[in-house]
Amino acid sequence: MKKEIRTDRSPVPAGPYSQGLLVGNRIYVAGQGPLDPETGKTPTTVEEQTRQVLRNIKNILEAGGATMDNVVKSTVHLADLKDFNAFNEVYNEFFNPPYPVRTTVGSSLLNILVEIDVIAEL
Repeated sequence: MKKEIRTDRSPVPAGPYSQGLLVGNRIYVAGQGPLDPETGKTPTTVEEQTRQVLRNIKNILEAGGATMDNVVKSTVHLADLKDFNAFNEVYNEFFNPPYPVRTTVGSSLLNILVEIDVIAEL
């Protein structure tokens, strides 16, 4: 059985998908971009965008009863793999060992520099 997770502390989905789903004891968070739900603006640098994306994810997880420490897998899309080191420094601020497993790929993104989705285990 699946239960939708919603919060106004993260951007409203731009299409027919949920911010997150609770399925059994797992939370699946949809790919989050760097839109700030309070201001409606997108930061400009990869560091600022990464920080906002991870805040959006954190808010969805909290709405589902989890924290960033519950994340077991993340998938990261970077518009430019040259930004990997800058991205990684900010990403490291949000996670503690043992770190989630992660896949990072270069992707064609629409007007953003980073998008991340995660799976968390309760």
